[in-house]
Amino acid sequence: MASYCGKCGTELSPDKQFCASCGAPVAAGFAPVAPYQPVPPAPPPTAGYGLGAPAPPAVQPVASGSSTVKIILIVVGVIVLLGILAVAAVGFFAWRVSRAIHVSGTGDHASVSIPGVMSANTTEKFSASDLGTDIYPGAQSEKGGVRMTLPTGSWITAIYSTSDSKDQVVAYYKSKFGSESGVIDYGDTAMLSLKKSDKELVTVTVSSKPNENNGRTRLAIMHTTTTKP
Repeated sequence: MASYCGKCGTELSPDKQFCASCGAPVAAGFAPVAPYQPVPPAPPPTAGYGLGAPAPPAVQPVASGSSTVKIILIVVGVIVLLGILAVAAVGFFAWRVSRAIHVSGTGDHASVSIPGVMSANTTEKFSASDLGTDIYPGAQSEKGGVRMTLPTGSWITAIYSTSDSKDQVVAYYKSKFGSESGVIDYGDTAMLSLKKSDKELVTVTVSSKPNENNGRTRLAIMHTTTTKP
């Protein structure tokens, strides 16, 4: 086996005491050395994610409920908006009504009216034509008279009282309404109704309670008409 210089690695001749290349003395009993083999460079990394390759981008988790949350928020927003619009509409209507309402007088002589819609006047006098029937003879007008006119019809209510008994008042209106009337008697209260046509109804409610109205009999006459076909 060939021997090599321990300093420069040049192959030595067996009969030489010094290296022919660098002049270094050859030590006695120098063990043969295997020739220097350079280490080849590492091959470049192949395609893919190997050692030294950049790490793959992190995968961001997708929120599965994100779309649902957006839809819920949109629906809630729409509901809130509709609520605001409804409140605004009611407020505007109330403002218009408050502007239209007229109050005059005080106490028993006070009257409240909404032009073209309603009037309430404790002292208003209603005629038999207004009420659709005769007023009970000798009855006194009481508080609570209402006249309401709507695009679909009208409603008039008048309150009266009398010292006559309930039965006397009921008998009077039974004779006025005739056999076409309907009567419902609850003991201390009776209701008589007369359908004059498909668009006109008269109702008389008579009540007599000893502990109310100073023992007087009270009657309410309501006359309703409609313009609906």
